Amino acid sequence: MYGSDKVSEDAERTAFRKAEKKYKLYYDDSSKSSRKKKQPKQVDLSEVLDFKSILDSYNQNGQLPPGIVAVQCGFNSPVFLLENHPGFYFIPGALSMQEQSQWIRESLTSFPQPPNRTNHNAFYGPIDDLFNAVKEKKVLLEEESSIGSLDLGASSCTSNEDAHRWKFYEEDIATLRGKTCKSVKAGVLLRKLRWCTLGLQFDWSKRNYNVSLPHKKIPDALCQLAKRLAAPAMPIGEEFQPEAAIVNYFGLGDTLGGHLDDMEADWSKPIVSMSLGCKAIFLLGGKSREDPPLAMFLRSGDAVLMAGEARECVPRIFTDRENAEIASLDLQFSHEDDPFFLEYIRNSRININIRQVF
Repeated sequence: MYGSDKVSEDAERTAFRKAEKKYKLYYDDSSKSSRKKKQPKQVDLSEVLDFKSILDSYNQNGQLPPGIVAVQCGFNSPVFLLENHPGFYFIPGALSMQEQSQWIRESLTSFPQPPNRTNHNAFYGPIDDLFNAVKEKKVLLEEESSIGSLDLGASSCTSNEDAHRWKFYEEDIATLRGKTCKSVKAGVLLRKLRWCTLGLQFDWSKRNYNVSLPHKKIPDALCQLAKRLAAPAMPIGEEFQPEAAIVNYFGLGDTLGGHLDDMEADWSKPIVSMSLGCKAIFLLGGKSREDPPLAMFLRSGDAVLMAGEARECVPRIFTDRENAEIASLDLQFSHEDDPFFLEYIRNSRININIRQVF
């Protein structure tokens, strides 16, 4: 689903793909000097829907742009609906600063922990305590079971096979062994963390949920938050049942390619999507790539509810100080002793998608 996915020549000409390419990050390489830092190419953002501005205008004069409806659902701000996209709900600033801080922390520390699966499982197997390894500047080394003991300073990483395993080592020990073993720094692994799954585990090879895979339940506090946010999109008399979640991680230049969220049994139940960190552009389309998508900004703390069929993608995040719009988060984390959360979120975006599977 990420931006590195190949697309056919026909797909390149669809309305959805054109919008993806329009908003994707490209660099201006007109400068002949290789020493000069490349600057992002300017892009026209005038057609991007900005619910923050819409909310400000609505609070001042009660006016809304054509095609947008506001409903009061017990949140601090109204919930916005799109007349041409039934089943879509936008809740600006749905998460408090404390909640944003909490779920950023959980997304980096506890959510990627085994038995939850991540994109790293396929190559490295389950990885324990990745975020702590980053703070301690550790290096992940591949070992064979026949190799003797150099366990001093190592922390175990379980593996899919008995013949091979990966372990975190202190940097000095990793330097000694690096010439004979495959190695990767923990910081690199964190930057290459693209997704993890909570609750029922999704089998990407079979594109369905595998209830036999070991997993942890979604934390109760996150379940309660999802239930509260999902309420406006639920059928009368029913309560949202959070059963699975996918957490996506984005760095500078990362994208989430166009896709349909169509694996759940009941499409009348919404997907609850929460944004954390740097601002992004989100494209909301229809069932087909031929349907022109609607572009909108997603800021930290915003929540989106999606029920029914709609193609979606994230073609760009903004990490520069002018456009990232994370000053409040910056202030929140800057008062704490641990600088690593702030260092990460200044250049990243996290998206938590919670689903009712059955």
